[in-house]
Amino acid sequence: MTIQDPTLQAPQDLDLSACEQEPIHIPGSIQPHGVLLAVRLSDGAVTYASANAAETFGGDPASPLGQPFRTAFPAIAEEFEAQLARPPSAASAGYVRTVEIETARGTASFDAAIARSGEHAILELEEVPPDAVPNIDALYPTLRRFVAQLQSTSTVDVLCGLAAQDIRRMTAFDRVLIYRFDEGWNGTVIAEDRNENLPSYLDLRFPASDIPAQARELYRRNRLRIIPDAGYVPVPVQSRDPAPLDLSDSVLRSVSPVHLEYMRNMGTLASMSISILRDGRLWGLISCHNREPKRVSLQVRNACDFLTQIFSLQLEARENTALAENRVRLGAVQARLLAHMAAEDSFIAGLVDNPDDLMRLAGAQGAAVLTDDRCWLVGRTPEESDVRALFAWLSEHHQEDVFATDHLARVYPPARAYADRASGLVSISISKAHASYVLWFRPEVVQTVKWGGNPQKPVQEEGDSRRLHPRLSFETWKETVRERSLPWDRSEIEAVGELRNAIVGIVLRRAEELAALSEELRRSNKELEAFSYSVSHDLRAPFRHIVGYSELLKKQEWNDLSEKGRRYIDTIIESASMAGTLVDNLLRFSHMGRTALKPRRVDMTGLIDEIRQRLAADSAGRRIQWVVGDLPAITADPVLIRLVFENLLDNAVKYTRPREKARIEIGSRRKDGETIFFVRDNGVGFDMKYVDKLFGVFQRLHRMEEFEGTGIGLANVRRIVERHGGRAWAEGALDQGATFSVALPDSIEGAA
Repeated sequence: MTIQDPTLQAPQDLDLSACEQEPIHIPGSIQPHGVLLAVRLSDGAVTYASANAAETFGGDPASPLGQPFRTAFPAIAEEFEAQLARPPSAASAGYVRTVEIETARGTASFDAAIARSGEHAILELEEVPPDAVPNIDALYPTLRRFVAQLQSTSTVDVLCGLAAQDIRRMTAFDRVLIYRFDEGWNGTVIAEDRNENLPSYLDLRFPASDIPAQARELYRRNRLRIIPDAGYVPVPVQSRDPAPLDLSDSVLRSVSPVHLEYMRNMGTLASMSISILRDGRLWGLISCHNREPKRVSLQVRNACDFLTQIFSLQLEARENTALAENRVRLGAVQARLLAHMAAEDSFIAGLVDNPDDLMRLAGAQGAAVLTDDRCWLVGRTPEESDVRALFAWLSEHHQEDVFATDHLARVYPPARAYADRASGLVSISISKAHASYVLWFRPEVVQTVKWGGNPQKPVQEEGDSRRLHPRLSFETWKETVRERSLPWDRSEIEAVGELRNAIVGIVLRRAEELAALSEELRRSNKELEAFSYSVSHDLRAPFRHIVGYSELLKKQEWNDLSEKGRRYIDTIIESASMAGTLVDNLLRFSHMGRTALKPRRVDMTGLIDEIRQRLAADSAGRRIQWVVGDLPAITADPVLIRLVFENLLDNAVKYTRPREKARIEIGSRRKDGETIFFVRDNGVGFDMKYVDKLFGVFQRLHRMEEFEGTGIGLANVRRIVERHGGRAWAEGALDQGATFSVALPDSIEGAA
């Protein structure tokens, strides 16, 4: 059977957390193939005893409780009293030895293990199976062969197959599986060794709910567990203490009834599992199954645990080697990208101009580099609008340095529309202050996953409650998984993280260089301002003298001058007057950088009316239509802000002079904490390719013969607005008018 939805839904109104809340570490009972005794460390008294202890060693079942261990069990006290006084630390249980003990049925051999549970030492005695190996020496050839073969294994798959074979050889179970967990704690059988008694489970997947979180924690803590008979009747642990005994480290601990039902449904009446740990984390399990009940001696189990620890070390070495090789390969790619970025003025150019290396760094098929105002795409990516929407989502919800997922649609549902290009995403955030990201995309890889039976557990009504039960059938159940990419490898995530650090380093270094240049520029500007102020001030008197004496010469000697001489005198007076005006404007421009702002509330409607009345006298006889919108009051320096709008309105009047009917509009709008004013006219306009020149000192886009002026007015506008912490810009077209805008913040605190 095939299902299309990769998300398995639970029955409605059913608490799926019930399994995960089951207190399996305090079951209050043990399995019947052994005896458990707990001794209080403070006084050596027996505080807990399994109900079969008296049956095994004789006496009243309740009589041992509260008695000194030596008094209650003299037959075994001499063997273990000293070791019970010094049990191993928590999260470990130690095999002590095999001993001969006199029981109610006669002398018998027992494997002994000691663990610690809080302030109690736990002694567990398992009667040795009649077919048990006599000692560890009998297992030595298998262990030696396994270690010798490790040297020739080239892959993890071969290593896992070898471990499955040798574990089954030592234990004689019908089937041994190597079971690996994924990130969601689903398990997949990656290796198997079996006989004909049980079916193959190779390549089957089992859901995380089969092994709840608290069971996984016990697997991590207590590496080896065995259930000799899934049909056993639990033996109660008796105590006068109402608190249950924590059996997390016990080898005889009774298991959940749900798990026993699971085993019986699977057709396995005996099982043993050994944990595979990587860096203290549960990597997987070696799971052993038998069709019939089966005992395995403690010595054999310890040998299997030893073999598994060797296997874990080799597994770690193989995976670390593969990781190191990938790191070296990706390190070379990263080095090339760093060289590209160093050769460019912007790190972005170094990335987008080398798309193959950019995508190769993460094993991606598409990539994007985004800032607030630009988007660069390379390779197979979603449309730019989709990438920008994803950028906005990342900026709001995922501001961590590195974010990675192989199932983007699960966390960002709009990604379903472009799963064929971006089912997988890894991103790096370059800046927190100004959102900018580099994104890598992987396409959807449609997979058919084979589950070991329908992973949806059946529900049965039991009285007034509904209870989850293990599935009854383990026949292969196929699921088509969509909207997922190949997972990102650890080395790839590390590589993009290192690239981020390198980019941040480049940006910071260039920011420091710019800061140094800015400081030098600030110093130079102050010197230039002082120089221009001094020169402008000193030039005013000579120009006034030239104009004054030229006008005296014209007045007194005019009749004696030739026509050419008179023309010379008029030219001198006109040029000197223009030069004087230019010097006055330059002096005013330099003075603006030296005068402190004196902000207060300014009535913009009144200010504009005053300026219009002054301009009306200079434009008498012209037809000018004024359109004045709602102009809110602002906080600004009233003298300087008047100069801004005098320049803008004066320019509007001047450059609409060729129009039979001029139209000048003044308006405002609010946006992002700013008030934006605009002055729009239907005058001669300008070519936008020269817009950068408009606000420069002495920059003119029209000839002096057409329109008078010194080319400083708009430079003053920009300087005043920027000193208020605002912005100034212009838009226009030749012979179609122009619009000049200034944006002023609500507050000018910190303005220079």
